[in-house]
Amino acid sequence: MGYGNYSHAAHAALVADRASRSGAEVFTQRATHPLMNPQGLKVRESRDNADHPNSLGIVFALDVTGSMGDIPDILARRELPTFMKLLTDCGVTDPQLMFMAIGDANADHAALQVGQFETTAELMDQWLTRSYLEGGGGGTGEESYELAFYVLAQHTDLDCWVKRRKRGYLFMTGDELPYSAVSRHQIEALIGEKLDEDIPIEEAIAAAAETYHLFFLIPDAKRRQHCEKRWRELLGDHVICMDAPDDACAVAAGIVALTERAVPTLDGLAQVMGAHGTPRERVGAVVHALEGYAALIDPDAPKRVRAATAGASTARSSWWKRLFG
Repeated sequence: MGYGNYSHAAHAALVADRASRSGAEVFTQRATHPLMNPQGLKVRESRDNADHPNSLGIVFALDVTGSMGDIPDILARRELPTFMKLLTDCGVTDPQLMFMAIGDANADHAALQVGQFETTAELMDQWLTRSYLEGGGGGTGEESYELAFYVLAQHTDLDCWVKRRKRGYLFMTGDELPYSAVSRHQIEALIGEKLDEDIPIEEAIAAAAETYHLFFLIPDAKRRQHCEKRWRELLGDHVICMDAPDDACAVAAGIVALTERAVPTLDGLAQVMGAHGTPRERVGAVVHALEGYAALIDPDAPKRVRAATAGASTARSSWWKRLFG
């Protein structure tokens, strides 16, 4: 999959057209859409083609349980065009997006939903809004995030990896703990495959990490308290604690741009966001969320940010003046 050309204007118009509609009017599924049902799942492909010779597979695995439905709604009604525009403004070419929806396999009817990799605004949006926002969850403090790692490792095929040894990206949103293992019983029930034994989540993550950069995005400071420690044990500095769920798209685009060296520093990312028209407070929130990761891939990044903001007010006023005039 992944054919066709992306139009930001078409995408922005599509989103603007539904700005006044409720989430229930945008996400109309009341059960798993047949095309997102993983039963019998073979492979989801991100392929190079004439229009997109350097495809880059990017997956959003969205927690759609009761406490996390805000992010899919924000993407569909406002922010997904922001993600694509920031990527292209930063110079990231040929992204192909796939959406997954994650629930709780011990409690929900739709614990795993899987879309396709797409390039056009219409098809990206179609898979996103086909997601069934069940709004469930089991109440145990865990969700079935491990299923997404299993699907990536066993059921996706990326030309960016096969042809260029360039890993794709997973952005998983959530505010709970993962289960300790991929259950062989759940895989058989949901996908129809028989495993000899359960797979520890550490092994599922390691398998997915062979072909993807894996990130777990926590929506805000309040929700990090319960789950951050465990996720850092599993993913280290690839756990990103955001200031608000609205920042998910900009944070994800920033991670791709920094990792691909499309922008050299957080400073450069902030400049692109400013030129894109992103409000100053939003730029500051995204930079704040990404400081730890930027330090991981560029140890001098925090020093530059601190130097740029030395003596500034809490609004980082001196930095804003330097970046935006």
